[in-house]
Amino acid sequence: MRRILLSFFLLGTFIASAFAQTINVIGDSYVANHRRPKEEAWHYKLAKDYGFTYNNYGRNGSCVAFDRTHDGKYNFGPAMWVRYTAMDPSADYVLIIAGHNDADKVKNSADSLKMFADSLECLLTGIEKLCPNAKIGYVTPWYVDRPGFKSVCKTIKKICKSHGIPVLYNYEKKCVIKVRDDEFRKTYFQGPKDTAHLNAQGHDLFLPVAKAWFEKKMLKK
Repeated sequence: MRRILLSFFLLGTFIASAFAQTINVIGDSYVANHRRPKEEAWHYKLAKDYGFTYNNYGRNGSCVAFDRTHDGKYNFGPAMWVRYTAMDPSADYVLIIAGHNDADKVKNSADSLKMFADSLECLLTGIEKLCPNAKIGYVTPWYVDRPGFKSVCKTIKKICKSHGIPVLYNYEKKCVIKVRDDEFRKTYFQGPKDTAHLNAQGHDLFLPVAKAWFEKKMLKK
């Protein structure tokens, strides 16, 4: 009897794994989760809730457009429009969560913004070819009050629209992540001066917002 039950259990596990969907999440420290475990991140929890196989391609300091292999004392690696090729090509979903470091690079430079736009176009086109069966979505940076963020987020929205890619747009006052509020950051970010990295409480706060968007705009029926 035990052998029969074990056989059914193993068969069920095999069937479940065979039909499990895969999600690739690529980006910067919003994905790598900076100094905290990836398992605390909202995108990890979202994948777990849906039973997805989860692939994390986040790298601290990474940019969509700018190579940071030799940027200061840290090796933040090549730009995402180059390194996306390392992703699982059989993925059912791809989430891009990036632009924060690009915004800090762009600031008020029209030339740098053009470079970002061109690189984002390359990234989206490349992912569409690499992962032909994937539904692609983009999550923008927070509503950060520094030069570059508004223009980068607006560029993300415009270029994604041209590709038919849904965007979870966070660069707006009504965003649940109140990055411009000092007291909010003390509670929900990894440090009081941090404007990028949520702590476990912050991820849990954002998770329902992300899931509602994902179910409406991304989830395959």
